[in-house]
Amino acid sequence: MVQLPGAGFLFKPRELPEPGSGGAVALAAALTHAQIASLPAAPLIEQLERRRTALLSTIATYDWAPDLAEDIGSQRWFRGLGTMLGLTLAALAFWPDFSAQAAPPAMPVDAAARDEFRSQMIQPLALGGDSGHRMGPTAAVVPLAAAPERALVQLTATLVQGDSFARMLQRAGVGAADAERVAQLVGQTVQPGQIAPGTQVDITLGRRGDGAAARPLERLSFRARFDLELAIARNGGALVVTPRPIHVDTTPLRIRGTVGGSLYRSARAAGAPIEAIQQYLHAVDQHLSLDTAIEPGDTFDLVVDYKRSASGEAQVGELLYAGIERAGRPKAQLLRWGSEGQFFEASGMGAQRTGLLMPVVGRVTSNFGARRHPILGYTRMHAGVDFAAPTGTPIYAVGDAVVSYSGWRGGNGNYVRLEHGGGFGTGYSHMSRIAVASGMRVRAGQVIGYVGSTGLSTGPHLHYELYRNGQKVNPLSVRFTVSTQVDAKELAAFKARLASLKSVQPGAALVSLAPRQAAVAGPEREIARLD
Repeated sequence: MVQLPGAGFLFKPRELPEPGSGGAVALAAALTHAQIASLPAAPLIEQLERRRTALLSTIATYDWAPDLAEDIGSQRWFRGLGTMLGLTLAALAFWPDFSAQAAPPAMPVDAAARDEFRSQMIQPLALGGDSGHRMGPTAAVVPLAAAPERALVQLTATLVQGDSFARMLQRAGVGAADAERVAQLVGQTVQPGQIAPGTQVDITLGRRGDGAAARPLERLSFRARFDLELAIARNGGALVVTPRPIHVDTTPLRIRGTVGGSLYRSARAAGAPIEAIQQYLHAVDQHLSLDTAIEPGDTFDLVVDYKRSASGEAQVGELLYAGIERAGRPKAQLLRWGSEGQFFEASGMGAQRTGLLMPVVGRVTSNFGARRHPILGYTRMHAGVDFAAPTGTPIYAVGDAVVSYSGWRGGNGNYVRLEHGGGFGTGYSHMSRIAVASGMRVRAGQVIGYVGSTGLSTGPHLHYELYRNGQKVNPLSVRFTVSTQVDAKELAAFKARLASLKSVQPGAALVSLAPRQAAVAGPEREIARLD
């Protein structure tokens, strides 16, 4: 063991410096790791290390990211909120900027060079684009006395709602005199009201004689009606109108099919127009319940007013006939008849019915008499009959009458009162929707509303009341006699119209209007002449 001056004892004598090999510097370089670790540390470093350790220990004792859904409002919750806000602000502070940075050009561009580039670039004129070099006019530039114009100008004008034919032509560039003359010629052929708004007019304007005058009208043509086209042309300096009739086939469109899961989808699959289906459902719904009276497997039958022109256009009109068949027997035959365009059941036209007429298709759930009220909870007189039916089921007038009341009436909800004459009246309560207004005249079987649950009601139903001289009586004790008074000639015309529509073959209106070409016989071969 060898002891160095001021360095303790060494256990490895071979680490001693040899004489003359560096002195004190060599001694410091020869210290081992154990000797260096045993040396006393500087006081400042030890103090900083202790503070850092204490700070980290203090920070570690706090929960800086707690669940903000727990202990809302506590000190721990606000500490977590501060952490979240701090991180959010730090993220926003380092949010990148996506604005375009103008890069310097590869070569210096002065004002002259920039103008040179501008004159050769391609861009819209609105943004200042030019083509080639521009130079100021010289003495060789002579202004033109007049610019050349096209000999003919062809354009299309549209007649809008509330506009006149003359004003439309003047807006299109036709002179006032020509526009008035055309309006007179058109008025001599068709009524101005027969020209539908949206009609397009093809106009051709000729060469004008004076630069300030309007171009003269050379010719125009338009579809005045579905079956008529008008052409106006200048002949010998005067305008002449030429009507061009268009052949139109008016065979009604009849469509039949089998009801599947949906009557609407079945009719659409059969090729019925959407407008015709909507009219069909509305007409049938006034006489039958679409929810309960029509079943899959029934046959629907509808006839629609249909027009086809030889030029290829088709025009779908109103529904003429709506029918439902079950097992080959008609369940409903509704024909549009009269000036009001109402649908009448063929079986009831001119017939007389006597008996209990039910105002709705449904089952009786509560009869006339005393009963315990389901809402009020005590027994009182039930002065009517309740029919349970789904919401929206049509409610029909049991006879011809005048609507004396239509609207909301307390516990009755939406209510309609009908006066049938002879001291009789009927009341219909809890409707979801009313289809008539006070003062209207209704016929037996006409829809006056739809089943609902308004007022004091526990579910969708119809509360039906009958009045005799102002007193409520049992509706099931009175039999109504309903007769449709129809003139004999009108009844015969009705039946003839019904037979005519039902005789139309389905799809007959879709046959091509083009004339059939006769078969051209081919040349006879010589071998065919041999026996």
